[in-house]
Amino acid sequence: MVDAGINMLVIDLGDGIQYKTHPEIAVRGAWRSDEVQEELARMRGMGLEPIPKLNFSAGHDAWLGPYSRCVSTEMYYRVCRDLIAEVIKVFRPRFFHLGMDEETAQHQRYNDYIVIRQFNLWWHDMLYLAEQVHKAGVRPWIWSDCIWNHRNIYLKRMPKTIIQSNWYYNSTFNSKKEYVRSYHDLHLHGYEQIPTGSNYYSATNFVKLVNYCKRNISSDRLLGFLQTCWQPTLNPCRERHIQAIEQVRLARLHE
Repeated sequence: MVDAGINMLVIDLGDGIQYKTHPEIAVRGAWRSDEVQEELARMRGMGLEPIPKLNFSAGHDAWLGPYSRCVSTEMYYRVCRDLIAEVIKVFRPRFFHLGMDEETAQHQRYNDYIVIRQFNLWWHDMLYLAEQVHKAGVRPWIWSDCIWNHRNIYLKRMPKTIIQSNWYYNSTFNSKKEYVRSYHDLHLHGYEQIPTGSNYYSATNFVKLVNYCKRNISSDRLLGFLQTCWQPTLNPCRERHIQAIEQVRLARLHE
């Protein structure tokens, strides 16, 4: 990653950490806090800025263990508050990624257990989580796909202080399509963005995403780009990760 020019790493912590506030969440082999801090120091020494991510979307929160079935309860709010505060204490980051993507019936149609927050409840919980990050002096960051189906209310209610990552993984860019149009909508309404691409579907997506967004989003609102692989960090998936990194290198060559 360093050789390819990458300078930030978003780490999806989930249940891979032995949280002191809620040790019951951790899976076997989860890292202790001191192990995490040692690795963070190593990353920083290489020029990589580590950013924590806990996805609080009700469609991606199995990592919360029993609390994933307590969404929007007082217990849930307390646990989320505890975890955010603890992670910030360990990382001391600039940004904190809260996830919040794909909380729809369509995205959960194959799940055994479905939870969807709608209307004011989704906004209440998202803003509550963002407030926990803000009050620690850290900036919240979320996926922006809620805008695809709720454009007007999203642009009206989403605070400008929350970093937006609209994601798009295909190789063709048509501004008339909602997924691509959202980059324009967010820009025109004054949001700072970190557009996100992937090699999940296309080997050419990331280079095209970078070129498209640099043409259509002014530099003062473009904080960078995020490349995603959506493969576990296991040896059988190593080549997909290497390919994703190579796409970033190629995108930087085209700058």
